[in-house]
Amino acid sequence: MSRTSVLPITIHFGDCDPAGIVFYPNFLRWMDAASAHFFFSCGVPPWRELQRTRGIIGTPLLEVNVRFVKAATYAETVEVHTRVEEWRAKVFVQHHAIKRGDELLCEGRETRAFVVRDADTGRLRSVPIPEDIRQLCE
Repeated sequence: MSRTSVLPITIHFGDCDPAGIVFYPNFLRWMDAASAHFFFSCGVPPWRELQRTRGIIGTPLLEVNVRFVKAATYAETVEVHTRVEEWRAKVFVQHHAIKRGDELLCEGRETRAFVVRDADTGRLRSVPIPEDIRQLCE
C-alpha cells in the first residue's frame, strides 16, 4: 500500500462561481498540486533536480476521472488526501480524496507517467517507474 499525503487548501472567493460554490476546474487544479506534493512529501526530489540528475522532467497527466459528491464554498478549508492506488511498469494511478473534515466532497483518479525528453526527437517518452522512487512512496 502506498503512503498518503495530505495537502490543506483554503478556498478563496475567487475559487468560486457566481453561486458561491467551488468552480469545478479548481478541484482538478488542487489534485494536480497534490500529485506533486505527494512525491515531495515522500522524499522525492523536485522535478528540476530529477531533470538535471536523471533526465526525468515530471509526471504528466495521461487520463483523469473525477466524481463530485458535495459542494464547497469560500472561507472553508479542505484537504486533498493523495496516494498511489496502482503501480504499473511505466504508469501509475493516483487517487485523490478531497475532504472537508471527514466529509468526502470529491474524488479523482489520475493516470500519470514518468517522462524524459528523447535526445534524438525532443519528444517526451515514458520510462519505467524508477524503483527507488516507488520505494520512497510505499
